[in-house]
Amino acid sequence: MQSVGKAEISGMRLRGDGTAARRAWRSAYVRRIGLGDALCAAAAAVAGYLVRFGAEETTTGHTPFLLAVVLPVVWVLAMLVARSYEERFLWVGAEEFRRIFFAAALLLAAVGTVSWGFQLDVARGFVVLALPLATALTLLQRYFQRHRLHRQRRAGRYRSTVLLVGHRSGVAGLNEQIQREAHHGYRVVGCCLPDATSAGFDGLPVLGRLDEVIDVVHRHEIDTVAVLPSPELDGPALRRLGWELEDTAAELLLAPAVTEIVGPRVRIRPVCGLPLLHMERPELRGVRRFTKDVFDRSAAAFGLLVIAPLLIMLAVAVKFTSPGPVFFRQERVGRNGRPFYMLKFRSMVVGADRMVGDLAAESDGNGVLFKKKDDPRVTRIGKILRRYSLDELPQLFNVLRGEMSLVGPRPPLQSEVEQYGYDMHRRFLVKPGLTGLWQVSGRSTLSWDDSVRMDVRYVENWSLPLDLMILWKTVGAVLRGSGAY
Repeated sequence: MQSVGKAEISGMRLRGDGTAARRAWRSAYVRRIGLGDALCAAAAAVAGYLVRFGAEETTTGHTPFLLAVVLPVVWVLAMLVARSYEERFLWVGAEEFRRIFFAAALLLAAVGTVSWGFQLDVARGFVVLALPLATALTLLQRYFQRHRLHRQRRAGRYRSTVLLVGHRSGVAGLNEQIQREAHHGYRVVGCCLPDATSAGFDGLPVLGRLDEVIDVVHRHEIDTVAVLPSPELDGPALRRLGWELEDTAAELLLAPAVTEIVGPRVRIRPVCGLPLLHMERPELRGVRRFTKDVFDRSAAAFGLLVIAPLLIMLAVAVKFTSPGPVFFRQERVGRNGRPFYMLKFRSMVVGADRMVGDLAAESDGNGVLFKKKDDPRVTRIGKILRRYSLDELPQLFNVLRGEMSLVGPRPPLQSEVEQYGYDMHRRFLVKPGLTGLWQVSGRSTLSWDDSVRMDVRYVENWSLPLDLMILWKTVGAVLRGSGAY
């Protein structure tokens, strides 16, 4: 996704490419997932009947046909009640999937209550099979519909125009983030700054001042206005801006000052008659930490048992393709700043760590981390191991010993820690991870600022569902081999 110039913006309305045209696909998308939900429920109804009653009864009774009609209708109604078709919950984020689970639980409770209240003879075996199956099929079809949409957005389709409002530094940072997350479907067309004398910066046109936002929205038919924290846009100014935007088709997004803290940690609470944001402490102790440790060690033990033959094969390949030990042990810094020795399959020649100084001038890293795409120290088998992160598998032993976690910040070297600022020391509140947000967000291609942001975001918002989501995305990142060298 790229920002566009003024000439392209001014031509949008002449081509009929206004807000209504750009949003026309949304209703078709909602109808498509609604139809998909109904088909998933129908398939679950038929499968439930066949398993519960057998195929021979389908020719003598009308029950399976009745169920195949009733369940899809009731299922779609449950999705409507759970508000899973509202556009603000679709396309990105986990809220859409949470609402599907809520609809399934609501329908199961309703069936149980009605059957008990009216003394109905409901086939419990059918319900127990059909509803979970309908839930699973619905989740799958929603996931694939979303995945298809994300691919199309990366190709430049189904995107909304965005106007960034704030100071230059904040606008530049948000613009960079939006361009990186192309699958969210936003296209930055320009910005409004306190001082609009400059023509633009970083390829981003300056379309007006902060007091000209509404004029810019009308002039270019902006779909979304994203406002960053700035002293000029205080409470009354933002309130007036929201009122004025009600006469347009533009949506208003406000970026809080604590953008890395999201989800369950932020709640609106009434304090002294005012709705204030309450930011809870990160839950890094007690039962939640114990649960994470148990999950990590159990999953690591199970994983080592399952992939033991693969580990043996990789060890043999490393041993017989280059001279030197099979494993590479390197001191890293863990939770609370305690050092530990991290294990990896050796992917470089012996003594590669002592050659960094000679290659420092050729680094393709981010200024702190040394990375080189065509590193001469990497062995032939090492290139394959590093591309698909197979060299990281021995770190499961570190997880089993309690030195690392399955998911967490990247384990740093002591030389890197010496260059850390205040923010980066937050990462030592948790164990370093075998994978993390850095693994699924670009790996070696990340800048240093991006690496800091990813690590801090993980620490501030840790949860077991977040870990599971990162583990799921890691599979795709590893198979693609993107950003690894």
